[in-house]
Amino acid sequence: MSDANAPWLVVGLGNPGPDYAANRHNVGFMVADLLAERMGAVFKRAQKAQAQVVEGRVGPPGPMGRRVVLAKPMSYMNLSGGPVTALRDFYKVETAHIVAIHDELDIDFGMLRLKFGGGDNGHNGLKSMTKAMGSDYHRARFGIGRPPGRMQVADFVLKDFSSTERKELAYLVDRAADAVECLVTEGLERAQSTYNS
Repeated sequence: MSDANAPWLVVGLGNPGPDYAANRHNVGFMVADLLAERMGAVFKRAQKAQAQVVEGRVGPPGPMGRRVVLAKPMSYMNLSGGPVTALRDFYKVETAHIVAIHDELDIDFGMLRLKFGGGDNGHNGLKSMTKAMGSDYHRARFGIGRPPGRMQVADFVLKDFSSTERKELAYLVDRAADAVECLVTEGLERAQSTYNS
């Protein structure tokens, strides 16, 4: 693991505003909100980027604890790359120390996958980030499954989780937050072996 003082930038992807708050596409914001709550901190507007941020530490006190900047871009999803790049530069974070938390259509609801690098799989938030700074960053992929029947993908991701899904959602968001903390403090391999379902 690299220098414990090297900061990490953990980005929850979503769309700003109350209309989108409970959408499947906003699960990244949900996980980021829980991580902020665990830090005992509240999101504030970033000085140098169109985003809300929290600065703190995750993991145990001492050498295993890691400095983390948590962020929620306040652009829309398809413009996430601008705010993330601005935060990366302002906080002097290596691109490899960025984690994007996002919804993933190709994984069943309730499943989680952690990975480094790769394509965007049609996800507009990832597409924007990769265009702005390349693909060498971590992803915490939160499965939402495929739309039923002939529903368009855009309609599906911008709908709220179903009542059945909502029964499990708090537990799954909690597990995703655990996985991100593990990734940052103990590394990708350990986090994958523990949380990749």
